[in-house]
Amino acid sequence: MIGVGPCRRFTTRVETKGDVWVYWQSVSSTDVSRVRNVSAGGMFLEVEKPLANGQMANLHFLVQEGSIRADAVVRRYEPGEGLGLKFVAVERDSGPHLAELLTRLRGIQRSKN
Repeated sequence: MIGVGPCRRFTTRVETKGDVWVYWQSVSSTDVSRVRNVSAGGMFLEVEKPLANGQMANLHFLVQEGSIRADAVVRRYEPGEGLGLKFVAVERDSGPHLAELLTRLRGIQRSKN
């Protein structure tokens, strides 16, 4: 079976249902993109143009919780889907806002189930 095996993530991802967007920039691109899912450790970003594995991106979340800024590294690219990113640094003041965002998204997810 393909795709069956242990999950290497330390935190579970939360689906955003289209509610979360980020402004991001890398050495080769700058754009605003939809976040498909997010966790305290990373996210999946919908993009059309690929970024190479290992490339860094600076992220600015566009959310009601307040300023969330982070640096991330590209872990994988899925053609036609987007990028899997791992956070390598979250600004100190952004940590509580990221936690609030995850709490809100988990609440939305629970209310729909």
